[in-house]
Amino acid sequence: MKLSTKGRYGLQAMVDLAVYSKEKHVSLKSISERLSLSENYLEQLIALLKKNGLVSSVRGAQGGYFLAKPPEEITIGEILRALEGSLAPTDCTCESNTVHCALNGKCVTRSVWEKIRDSINKVVDNITLKQLMDDYEKINENASSIYYI
Repeated sequence: MKLSTKGRYGLQAMVDLAVYSKEKHVSLKSISERLSLSENYLEQLIALLKKNGLVSSVRGAQGGYFLAKPPEEITIGEILRALEGSLAPTDCTCESNTVHCALNGKCVTRSVWEKIRDSINKVVDNITLKQLMDDYEKINENASSIYYI
């Protein structure tokens, strides 16, 4: 399984938002500049995150974006699913399972794909945004510039 730029950049944006929105609301422009991302693309990602209840916003001169809930309550799995959809490696093992396989339950490899799906979900659902914030602060504690994945 390979994540698209939506998942990778969206996760970076959430870390940025978590770090910088502690004191005030954050503008898309400031996130865009820090991450070297297109503001238009970032707007699309934030819209998905808002739709899924992970980000909120306030309009006006003092407006901007902020986390909809505390970072220790947001898992990386929630963020990635909001941006990418299911993290299952095959359509037939997707949580919504609307795809019916031609093998109709006689697929010998399905258990492998289910184990991969379950392992991925277990990992991303056990890492919080707060943990990434803490990692960010450790990495950038003594650095002269900010680094992202």
